[in-house]
Amino acid sequence: MHTRYRWTRLASENEHPAASTRLPRGWGLAKSRFNTLGCTIRLTIAFSLACLSLFALWEFEIPGKIHAHMKDSWFVKEASGDAFSASMYLNGPPSAGFRDNLRSDTAYITSWGSGGWSNDVISVINLIYLGMITSRIPVIPVFLPSHQLLNAWAGNAAENPLPFSEVFDLPYLRKATRTPILEWSDVKRRDASTLMESVGCWSVWQAIQNEDPAPRQSFMPWFLKLDVSYTKTPDFVKLKPGNENDPPDEQLLCYDCLYYVSARETDELELDYSPAWRFVGQYFRWAPRVERIGEEYLRKTLDVLEEEAIPPYIAVHVRHNDFLAWCNGLPPEECFAPLSSIKQHVEDVREELRADEGLEHVQVIITSDEKNATWWEEVDELGWLRVDHRRTKDVYGLWYPILVDEVIHSKSSGFVGTRGSTVSILAARRVETWNGGPTRMVEWGTRT
Repeated sequence: MHTRYRWTRLASENEHPAASTRLPRGWGLAKSRFNTLGCTIRLTIAFSLACLSLFALWEFEIPGKIHAHMKDSWFVKEASGDAFSASMYLNGPPSAGFRDNLRSDTAYITSWGSGGWSNDVISVINLIYLGMITSRIPVIPVFLPSHQLLNAWAGNAAENPLPFSEVFDLPYLRKATRTPILEWSDVKRRDASTLMESVGCWSVWQAIQNEDPAPRQSFMPWFLKLDVSYTKTPDFVKLKPGNENDPPDEQLLCYDCLYYVSARETDELELDYSPAWRFVGQYFRWAPRVERIGEEYLRKTLDVLEEEAIPPYIAVHVRHNDFLAWCNGLPPEECFAPLSSIKQHVEDVREELRADEGLEHVQVIITSDEKNATWWEEVDELGWLRVDHRRTKDVYGLWYPILVDEVIHSKSSGFVGTRGSTVSILAARRVETWNGGPTRMVEWGTRT
């Protein structure tokens, strides 16, 4: 269904001699399921490029090697007290300009979100992992409602920023990964005194596809008051012939988009050996407030009182709306999997829970972006439950319908998702890793 692009080799060392500015070995470039407007479908690529002050990536014999590599680094400080607090790795409180706050003896790495909520979460997972293997401190941006802003360019770009630490338990993540992790709000304040600063970054986006000659679009540099000049990876091609753009920054290594990074192959996050998931992603636990709100909705959906234990359930995520672009003109009923196919996958998960856990009469909670009322009537006929989001945005804000859904997905005993959806991919990994539960992915239009 999808056109695939793959680069097996970008350049030899002789073609691009930059021994002190090379990214770790083992990172190749590839592309699958390309979408020019955004990372709306899971497109992981492995990439190889020249960059500043990086060194070799280890092979996958990690867990012993990871600790040996970090033996003498700041990553292995005792994870107690404030060992990984922002103040340990910056010159002081947030400043008007980021350079004033970066320590001269420390290297950092950052990237911008630009692909929708779950895609940006994957980008942050990759950012932190890349920081770990290169001894650079990750600086995480806020999440912005990218798709809405791209559809209304002059919209409320400054509104509804979602800090990473509002969603995920950042102190836990730092301790679990033994890694100092910063947010941009730790580094640079955002008020009337904030400076507009120039910074040079690498553009991965320009190197992985041929349909869009520009770097990856993102509102994040605007939000952070950064004037970014990009260098295309890996051959240092200038954005505008004849212009001298700022070279990539040496202390703050930055990329336009890290969604496409993997160590060995495309769609790697779905695989059990994914290093980014094993050493980073699995530790993206929910912040207490988000988890509490999600559990409140879960109890309402299951009709369970606060003092009662939440019973086992199967979660289902069906993604339709923007996937229509990949249906090649077919009507939805011919492109997407019918409910009968989804139901069969649910029964497979139910049977596995019955055989392995002895669970009987497990209820099903379904979440979807589908708007067709007839489709939802058919869902109701199956006896499946749905989350009532009629007031969620009004009460908690723009982001909380998807956050609540993802908390509910993550707490399920088993999960059925949509092939190619990053929401489903992350949910499946959480259920497998956190709960040891069975998962299935529904192919579009067929049951496999």
